[in-house]
Amino acid sequence: MTILFPNPSRNFDNVRNAVSFVGYDDLFVVNFYVEAGALAHAVDGEYSQSDCLTAFDAQIDLIRKAASKKYSRNSGMTYILKTTDF
Repeated sequence: MTILFPNPSRNFDNVRNAVSFVGYDDLFVVNFYVEAGALAHAVDGEYSQSDCLTAFDAQIDLIRKAASKKYSRNSGMTYILKTTDF
């Protein structure tokens, strides 16, 4: 199944320590999260929201490609992208 990403919105999720965004297949909204560690380099073990969102924006094509790949291998409504997914 094909997933599309027409909505450019993204948000930082403090609970998951990840950037969230959505994709759409034919019928459903699919939630994706990119872990902070997969987006930004650690500075004394800390990741700022701003750094993560900036990194997300800079890597959007790569992130969408990884999200599409992960989505096509699984069936579900929520996916977490980790460093190993890139």
